[in-house]
Amino acid sequence: MSPPIKYTKDYLSPGFTTIIDVRSPSEYAEDHIPGSINMPVLNDTERSEVGTMYKQVGSFEAKRCGAALVSRNISYHLEKKLNNAPRNFSPLIYCWRGGQRSGAMARILSEIGWRVTVLEGGYKTYRKQVLDGLDRIPPTLRPIILRGRTGLAKTRILRAAAKLGTQVIDLEGLAAHRGSLLGSEPGYIQPSQRKFESRIFDVMRNLDPVQRVVIEAESNNVGACQVPTELWRSMGRSQSIQITAPLAARVEFLLDDYKHLMAEPERLNPLLDWVAARVGKDAVLRWRKAIADGDWTGFVTSALEDHYDPAYDRSAAKHGRKDLCILKTQNLGAIAVAQLAEKIAAIV
Repeated sequence: MSPPIKYTKDYLSPGFTTIIDVRSPSEYAEDHIPGSINMPVLNDTERSEVGTMYKQVGSFEAKRCGAALVSRNISYHLEKKLNNAPRNFSPLIYCWRGGQRSGAMARILSEIGWRVTVLEGGYKTYRKQVLDGLDRIPPTLRPIILRGRTGLAKTRILRAAAKLGTQVIDLEGLAAHRGSLLGSEPGYIQPSQRKFESRIFDVMRNLDPVQRVVIEAESNNVGACQVPTELWRSMGRSQSIQITAPLAARVEFLLDDYKHLMAEPERLNPLLDWVAARVGKDAVLRWRKAIADGDWTGFVTSALEDHYDPAYDRSAAKHGRKDLCILKTQNLGAIAVAQLAEKIAAIV
């Protein structure tokens, strides 16, 4: 006799060996439970075809076609991804609302003898937990903002502090973006807003509210991703740690950190076009000449002095943050980054 299918509204309940998302690949790409694997019972094309048939032909024909496709796809997953699943395999399965797609997969896996649980309400239940958490958790946190001018290796310092056991929320890492106009990470695509929020929630729910958490100073947008409202408010009320370094050290760091732009200087055109109205045409002409001459040190130095530093200073004055301390460094090499991370870990 096959074990009964269980239902739960808590995807964090213990006992699941795997979380299976049976939605289409595009639904999964938009957002999914962290750690879940995609085993679609209908792919995007099939889902569209069944939907069209339902409207234009009839429900009976659509259900018959859908059943054939679902059976074929589940069979494929059993032969491929689940081929070596052991006897004690105990998956949690979900679809959009916890309905037909997850039910079809659950029934077949249960008949095999595996103990199957279905997420009641499906992805919509999970999404509600995320939204509730994004409102509920930030006011309970004790953030410290890591701030400083552009080119201070703040993200590297933050990640080094995390390796030392410091609690951090790495917004740039979660958003796959460096937080500036030219901050897209080579080889990475930014997540959707929903996936960004899922990643933040997954980090925050595991934080100890008694301990401090370090967050790099950002605007409320990290690339195309928007920092959730309550987290942004919590960041705005927080004390900070300021990093300072000489201009030359910052330029040297940026030349190393943005080597991909020097290899593809045409990627700078959006910045040059966008910033002309802010710094003036003369400054942009100087920048373009430096780039054309291969004078990258001159270009980065001018960009910091003409645009980035004044913009940061205006923003800092507006926020009026209270620094717990100011950490000064003469260079931003690996040893200096490690030392700054140790100091932050000790302060926190």
